[in-house]
Amino acid sequence: MQVKPIAEVIAFLQPIANRVGVEIIDAQWNAREKSLTVFIDREGGVDMNLCEAFHRAIDEPLDELDPTYGAEYTLNCSSAGLDRPFKTERDFIKHIGEKIEVHFYAPFEGKKYYEGELLSFTEGVISLKADKKIIEIPFDKTAKVCLLIEV
Repeated sequence: MQVKPIAEVIAFLQPIANRVGVEIIDAQWNAREKSLTVFIDREGGVDMNLCEAFHRAIDEPLDELDPTYGAEYTLNCSSAGLDRPFKTERDFIKHIGEKIEVHFYAPFEGKKYYEGELLSFTEGVISLKADKKIIEIPFDKTAKVCLLIEV
């Protein structure tokens, strides 16, 4: 199935997201299931009612955009989830002071994983208080950064 680029779909949906009061975190095509899932977030969190409201708000406009060039697909709207990877500067800034986990592709200062308090994110560098010291980590060295979920 041929589909329009995700960036184009997100840009098209952004004004609607602004009206509904949500932030589009990501969108993904699943070719096997023939589905488009739009992941959203909002201060205070996302519940089923908000997902449903956003789904209703974008359903008709997406039909006009025709992201699959006439092919049938299923539209899903979902919370991005607490454990979603940080992708933008905004993700980091809104979680300053919280505990995060940082995973690496290759060892960084001898470790493939750190957890600690996020102190700042400036010019692509994560400042993390971990192991009783402050560690400066270039974001481009990370495989995944997300909130630390303690159970």
